[in-house]
Amino acid sequence: MSAAAPDTIPDIHALLAFYAEAGVDEALDDAPINRFEERAPQPAQPSHQHEARPQAQRNAPSQPAAPPPVARPAAQPAAVPDGQQIAFARELAANAATLDELRECMAGFDGCNLKATAKNLVFSDGNPEAAVMLIGEAPGRDEDLEGKPFVGRSGQLLDRILDAIDLDRSKVYIANVIPWRPPGNRAPTPQETEICRPFIERQIELAGPKVLVHLGGASAKTLLNTTEGILRLRGNWRVYTGPSGVEIPAMPTLHPAYLLRTPAHKRLAWRDFLEVKMKLRALS
Repeated sequence: MSAAAPDTIPDIHALLAFYAEAGVDEALDDAPINRFEERAPQPAQPSHQHEARPQAQRNAPSQPAAPPPVARPAAQPAAVPDGQQIAFARELAANAATLDELRECMAGFDGCNLKATAKNLVFSDGNPEAAVMLIGEAPGRDEDLEGKPFVGRSGQLLDRILDAIDLDRSKVYIANVIPWRPPGNRAPTPQETEICRPFIERQIELAGPKVLVHLGGASAKTLLNTTEGILRLRGNWRVYTGPSGVEIPAMPTLHPAYLLRTPAHKRLAWRDFLEVKMKLRALS
């Protein structure tokens, strides 16, 4: 067989980059499977098997058929029970007196299944003493690898947005509702969100920002206790009320990942961040 022409050889680096962008980063089997491999055809079975048997076998008393083998269910990873873990997370968060203590107790917490598949705890980035705190939903692949929120393409767009209103990561504090990456970048389940909620609520309380910015509908719905969609929420000031009763003005806006998919809506996010800039100016 002649060698393939150079221009027909696939770009392996581009293919791997496509898989990584799509979230395909886990193997299903230990060894690769060639699903295009030609297999030898199975020999045809005679249509009348009783005629093919010798006369002695046909006259012999029939034996009871052996029972079919019992199929055992495939082993499933043990699931962490949710009920007590929410209360345990709430207790741990309440006992953390500083952000460093909160980070330590989260790193030692095993009550969320997401931790088992994540590479790193993604706690925060930026300045914890900043006047504005931005909160997303959950880390992606790049964030999981680096252990910091918003460092991929979404984070680069967020940096440009912040720069447009005279802010950068030294002047904001950034975190996520969920500190561990869900496998394949899937959406966190309601149970996973409720387990992690006490940690982000305590993180907000310990940071004490003057303004909250919810990046995306998941963050806004979770922390503002609403079911409204982000396109209805965005652009309107809301009030975040923490477990201790503290109230902070909050601006829901569109997630940078959504803006990358829908560039026409960047103008809406721009209006939201202008509101944030004016609010910070009024509070300073």
